[in-house]
Amino acid sequence: MTQQAKDNAGFALPAPVEGQQAPAAAATPATPATGTPETVESLPVTTDVDTSSRDALIGGGVLLVLFIAFFFAKNAYANTLVAKRIQPGKANAAGWWLFIFLASLSTGVVLAAINAPKFMAPLIIGPLTLIGLIALVLMLLSSRK
Repeated sequence: MTQQAKDNAGFALPAPVEGQQAPAAAATPATPATGTPETVESLPVTTDVDTSSRDALIGGGVLLVLFIAFFFAKNAYANTLVAKRIQPGKANAAGWWLFIFLASLSTGVVLAAINAPKFMAPLIIGPLTLIGLIALVLMLLSSRK
């Protein structure tokens, strides 16, 4: 396999099968004269689609930009809490918990956008969700007086 074929592995279309109807004809509803519905074939679900390096690179760049934005949001949130008379140590901790919450949430969304069948597995999305929920609870607890 060439390098270009490896990079475009996530965007391959399935080969047409001989003798198969056109997609537009297969999606027609029931015929008005007989009232019998026509069967519509569904596309096969493939879970072993490999993520191309281009998709992973774009996702990593999006995550990097988001993490930088979340860092500024963390600082703004901590400064807001200090202005509300929360101790600076607790405000800083709450800011970091906010950063972790937003980072885990955005990581799950970007992974789902890159390759949903592969990364939406419970073993991947479950820990990200658990970390996000724990960080959200700890952020709310840390931001109290």
